[in-house]
Amino acid sequence: MAAKRWLPLESNPDVINKYVSKLGVSNIPNNWQFVDVWGLDPEIMSTVPRPVLAVLLLFPINDKYKEWSENEEQTIKKNGQTITENLYFTKQTVGNACGTVALIHGLANNQDRLQFGDGSKLKKFLDATSALDPQARAQYLEDDEDMSSAHEEHAQEGQTEAPSVDDEINLHFISFVEKDGSLYELDGRKPFPVNHGATTPDTLLEDSAKVCKTFMERDPEEVHFTVVALTAAD
Repeated sequence: MAAKRWLPLESNPDVINKYVSKLGVSNIPNNWQFVDVWGLDPEIMSTVPRPVLAVLLLFPINDKYKEWSENEEQTIKKNGQTITENLYFTKQTVGNACGTVALIHGLANNQDRLQFGDGSKLKKFLDATSALDPQARAQYLEDDEDMSSAHEEHAQEGQTEAPSVDDEINLHFISFVEKDGSLYELDGRKPFPVNHGATTPDTLLEDSAKVCKTFMERDPEEVHFTVVALTAAD
């Protein structure tokens, strides 16, 4: 049977804020909001509202990235890493669902800052999957009609025409969050989270930017990089 596929989500803060609100996060966008990060130099990042709860990176997947990612995986398996048990991580099994998976990662690891309305689709999903392993969480998402219908509705919004569900999309969303003093890269395509070292809530954006820059430096001729942050509302 062919793998399930969704329409891709646009990296558009207006669309993302509406989508997350639709999922039942009641204090987005009034208290918290997703905003564009227009550049990764200190002066531009200083204009981003604080605090920052999560950073999302949209980047192109190509042969160069795949080779680097495979080498990183083998290095981590060889050397090991520390992952806090308080981190929420899910795999991704649905094609083009990376936008929703990245949002789940950013929101699930900040539940203490969020408020959920009655009947929240996201809260229902998080409660149902809290004790599951990453692969089982991915399967639950694949079967969750509430989450998939909300994704599809908002994937058709935005400034660009939504591609076909069958179109080959080479752009991919990942999240960066701070949890228990460490910076984690959360990517549903990878077998596990990646610990990028120490960070704090105050330096999450700057420390995430350092990692984002390594993605860009590996592929200097590529221009399709977008950074969005979950921040305090203005």
